[in-house]
Amino acid sequence: MSEDMFERGMAMRRKVLGDEHVDRSINNATELDEAFQHFVTEYCWGAAWTRDGLPPRDRSLLNLGMLTALNRIPELKVHMRGAVNNGLARSEIAEALFQSAIYCGVPAA
Repeated sequence: MSEDMFERGMAMRRKVLGDEHVDRSINNATELDEAFQHFVTEYCWGAAWTRDGLPPRDRSLLNLGMLTALNRIPELKVHMRGAVNNGLARSEIAEALFQSAIYCGVPAA
């Protein structure tokens, strides 16, 4: 990938998660995970989130279902805030969790 992809990823990451969250993640990176932060920004946020096929709002909705299915609660909380930033109403987030409860299990949702 390129530095351009990293920059596009950083812009998307900040748009979805907010500067405060991204700055905290970057500033709290250690020698062990600094390269991982760069990798996530470049590939997850740059290569995947900036694709033309789905708008960020839809990607957020998908993430809510997947993170619920995987029972990744801390990451789900982050992406719930991101979903609001991407234009999902709280009622739509609630509906996504209701739908996930049926297919992923009530404790996960």
